[in-house]
Amino acid sequence: MHRGQWMIAAVALACGLASGQASAEDAKQFSGLAAHYGRDYEGVVTAGGDYDPKKFTAAHRTLPFGTRVRVTDIETKRSVEVVVNDRGPFLKERVIDVSYAAAKALKMTGDGLIKVTVVVLAPTQLTTTGIAPAP
Repeated sequence: MHRGQWMIAAVALACGLASGQASAEDAKQFSGLAAHYGRDYEGVVTAGGDYDPKKFTAAHRTLPFGTRVRVTDIETKRSVEVVVNDRGPFLKERVIDVSYAAAKALKMTGDGLIKVTVVVLAPTQLTTTGIAPAP
């Protein structure tokens, strides 16, 4: 490789383009394991603010804050819509963490982990005034 190619490769790697995996933002839909925040996390400061177990929210590693997604239990077909407001999960095998309210609606509070499909319903875009729904 000559110098220009090294530079392009470095930029691509830094942007995650050379990893061979599409980001969740590009995928529109992805599957894996979901976990939930317990009720005892109430008031804990997260990347997006204070955690409220009564709200339908979720943590995702890369989706922008404000992105609305549908989380569906693959086995029971129960689903909820949540808004991404935190970063995580930090365990490789999990794709999303949902709030206690969302976990209750999915009837997963006793299970801890369930297999889910996540569909991006309303991606967002960062604007100069904050996060706004994509056109």
